[in-house]
Order: sequence, then structure tokens, then C-alpha cells
Amino acid sequence: MSSQTPMHEIANLDLLKIIPSNIKYLLEVGCSSGALAREYKKINPNCVYDGLEIEDSYAQLAKRYCDNVLVGDIEFLNEVFWLKSSNIQCWIFADVLEHLKDPWGCLKKIHQILPDDGCIVACIPNIQHWSIQVDISLGNFRYQDMGLLDRTHLRWFTRKTIVELFESTGYKIVDLTGRIVEDTSRENYLSIIQRMATRAGGNASEAMQDALSHQYLVKAVKK
Repeated sequence: MSSQTPMHEIANLDLLKIIPSNIKYLLEVGCSSGALAREYKKINPNCVYDGLEIEDSYAQLAKRYCDNVLVGDIEFLNEVFWLKSSNIQCWIFADVLEHLKDPWGCLKKIHQILPDDGCIVACIPNIQHWSIQVDISLGNFRYQDMGLLDRTHLRWFTRKTIVELFESTGYKIVDLTGRIVEDTSRENYLSIIQRMATRAGGNASEAMQDALSHQYLVKAVKK
């Protein structure tokens, strides 16, 4: 059994929308089965879309769609990798940054080699989601095979700390959009979250809005 998040063949089409359509060189960190590469190649077939994947069995599948796939952990790759990656114009992290021990260090390394017209696009889970707040109130913080409490997550972020993550590592966020999964049961809790934020002296409407997003889609460029 893999120690990684279970592989699937479903591309994140919301993330796909914020990847520039004219990029020549892209690298997806944690490319899994290559589903996102498959869909991007339909838009921009002449690009060079490379993948980096820590799980060898996933990497073999990704080779169906990626031009090149390297098996490895981005936090332990040598300087040769970083030197060879200086032409990458778009780095893609589809639910990956939260799996890293030091996502701040990783983003700083990319910043050093990223072309001035380059960008990073990412999808990051939101630990402030209303369902997590409800579960915590009941003491139910239990890891799962996938989802917001994926047992392989090492870091957790909210909208505010996502902004801090990128700004503290030399980037400016140019697009930050929440992915909302519709669930009518949330209406039982959002007003409570709003009141709790008010009692804590915070922005109640902001707290309620930030509790809606399951994940955030991020596009960032160098400051």
C-alpha cells in the first residue's frame, strides 16, 4: 500500500483555469497519475510539461501524459535539479504544499530561479472550513486517507496564512479563489461561527466567508 494520498485520474479543472495557457515550460510537483498534465496538454499541446512525483508507481502512470517524470522528493533534491529547473515558467502544486515539512523553504528556493515572468499555481486545503470547526468542537480531529485531514498532511493553512506563506517567501498573490463544496448542513453552523468571531473581537462576516472554502486556488508571481 502506498504511503501517499490515494492516486486518482481526476484533474483539478478549477486549478487548470488559472494556469496560463501559453506557458512553454511547466513542472508539476506531485503530479500523481498525470491527470492535470493530460488536460493542460489539450489546451497547450506544444508545451513541455514535466512532473515530479515521490511515489514511483504513480510516476509510471504520469509518464503517459508528462513529457518527463522525475521520481523524488522536492525537499531532498540536489543542486543539479535546481540548476536544470531555471527555465520552468510555471510551478504547479495541486494539493502538495501541505505535505511538505518546509513549504516556506521550498518556495524560497523556487523564487531564486523563477523567471521574472514566471508564476506558481497551487491548490491548498482550508483548515478553517466549517466542517473542521464543527468536528474540533466535538473533539473529533481524526486523520483520514484523503481530504482536509489527509493523514499525510504535515502543514495546515487558512486563507490568511496562505497569504502569509507566499508573501513571506517573496511572492505577490494575483489570484486567490476559494473552492466551495455545496452542503446545506453548513447553514446550521455558519451563524455560530459568525457569533464566535464577534465574541473574539474579529470580523464576523470574514470569518463566516473563510469557513465556506474547502480549498483555495492560488496564483502567485515574484514581487
